[in-house]
Amino acid sequence: MEHALSPTTLAELRRPRPYPAVSVLTPTHRREPDNAQDPVRLRNAVAEAKRQLESDPAVTRAGRTEVVDQLDRALAEVDLAHAEDGLVIFAAPGEHQVWSLARPVPERVVLSDTFLTRNLVSAQAAERPFWVLSVSADRITLWNGGDDRVVEEHLGDFPMTRGPENFDAERQERIGDQPSTFRDEGIRHFLREADIAMSRVLRGSPRALYVTGEPAALSTLSEVGGATSRNAVHIPHGGLANGSPDAVWQAVRPVLAAEARRNVESVRRELESALGRKEFAAGVDEIWRNAMEARIRLLAVEENYRITVRDDGDHLIPALSGDLDAREDIVDEIVEQCLETGADVRFVPDGTLGDAQGIAGVLRY
Repeated sequence: MEHALSPTTLAELRRPRPYPAVSVLTPTHRREPDNAQDPVRLRNAVAEAKRQLESDPAVTRAGRTEVVDQLDRALAEVDLAHAEDGLVIFAAPGEHQVWSLARPVPERVVLSDTFLTRNLVSAQAAERPFWVLSVSADRITLWNGGDDRVVEEHLGDFPMTRGPENFDAERQERIGDQPSTFRDEGIRHFLREADIAMSRVLRGSPRALYVTGEPAALSTLSEVGGATSRNAVHIPHGGLANGSPDAVWQAVRPVLAAEARRNVESVRRELESALGRKEFAAGVDEIWRNAMEARIRLLAVEENYRITVRDDGDHLIPALSGDLDAREDIVDEIVEQCLETGADVRFVPDGTLGDAQGIAGVLRY
């Protein structure tokens, strides 16, 4: 199952497909006893997709057979033992994908000529993915960070390793990366190459970058590297280039927590200032109308805010799940629309926005 969504991947997912492109969304659960229902709900959702394919006169027999086969292949790849909060299956002629999301999704099946990506976009924005680069004299490892984990990423030139021709690797393991080690021109070149490789990764998938290593390694990387390394957040913690994902996560978690607190305070200040300038909007209906007019500069959403609405022609009004014309993922639609128009989207803890009813924004004008 896929977890990390890059801009390149998203662009590929959004391109038109031969009809039918099927999107199957279903909620999942991380823990017992709620996760006991996940296999049944998933099978029912896929069965509903097959039923719609069977009953749609626009779907040819050959097309139906091909997409049903892709759905079955996708279903076989689902690993509910490692489920998060939502699951998305995409299937079209000749392809299928399975995405696990750290954000709930509505239960739905959509047949179209494009995949339904808004829930992936919203989940990525909420998760605020990041990169961790762990450096040492003989190995540099790239980690893909998300909501509550990091995993090693084999991307581009990473992991990078350097042979022992210019230093005793076993001795370095015993005594650590001493400052004199990083005066070696071969090691400095090794770090410079890593900085260039990381720049290429960031061009394809821009996100926050954290660099871990002994202080001497970080100092040398700043000297020999470019803006990529100098602008990253440095965490003086050695031994992680050969470390475990959990060790890396424990090293970066306090830094992430401190940044999250600063982010919440920054959002509060911006919303208060916008209220005084009369550039403030709140509530799903007002936010939706301003989002459609590309007027939102900053969107703030409480992490677990969800609401089902329907459009009565003039306003969005609350509705029950399953009602005719109900829009169960309107918050995700708003997030995607705001990102499309260049807004800064911030997710904040529940209760942060007070009377703003879970969602608020700063307007451009």
